[in-house]
Amino acid sequence: MKILIIEDEAPLRESLKSYLRQSGFVCEEAATFREGYKKLLNYEYECVLIDLNLPDGDGLKLVDLAKDSEQPTGIIITSVRDGIEERIQGLDLGADDYLTKPFNLSELNARIRAVLRRKAAIPDQMIRLGEIQIWPDERRVVAAGEELVLTRKEYDILWYLARNKNRVVTKDSIAEHLWGDYMDEAISFDFIYAHMKNLRKKLSETGCGDYIKTVYGIGYKFLVP
Repeated sequence: MKILIIEDEAPLRESLKSYLRQSGFVCEEAATFREGYKKLLNYEYECVLIDLNLPDGDGLKLVDLAKDSEQPTGIIITSVRDGIEERIQGLDLGADDYLTKPFNLSELNARIRAVLRRKAAIPDQMIRLGEIQIWPDERRVVAAGEELVLTRKEYDILWYLARNKNRVVTKDSIAEHLWGDYMDEAISFDFIYAHMKNLRKKLSETGCGDYIKTVYGIGYKFLVP
């Protein structure tokens, strides 16, 4: 799952990025309003952390932009502003949560996961796609009644395809989802092919149907009847 951290305080931004990566998230960052605006226009994120006090613009405008995303993006405001009026304004604009600085990283992690569960509309914390069941909060997958042991990248690919079911996703979008700001370090798409091959093999070994279809020259599609 991919998160965008829009935060101008470099030490806090680095702490958030390091902690959330250890928790299994792919993290991108923006230090200014302008950087955050560009990323929100050009990429999709499962969740966005938005600091209101940015040096070149009001973070509330970014809340409005993130809310209009085609994907159900979770929005959490992080701010030193702790007044009730600021909280109400942020939530009224479409934010899912409001966390006052300073905050505990464990609490932030819990709030992110709570927002993701609500956005995915998973009341029982599980989604079913054909013979495949996914528990996003636990990063757990069961196929044809058999629990799969997936690497982090294999799970991230499966979850990304599942969230975009019945839609073609390009190799570029998969690479950007897996690597975020570091996708340019990938010399080729060979790493995607390798992870995809292993994922499909593990699914096939359970006896479940072949839900992942190759769209030659473009990418892949997760087909669910």
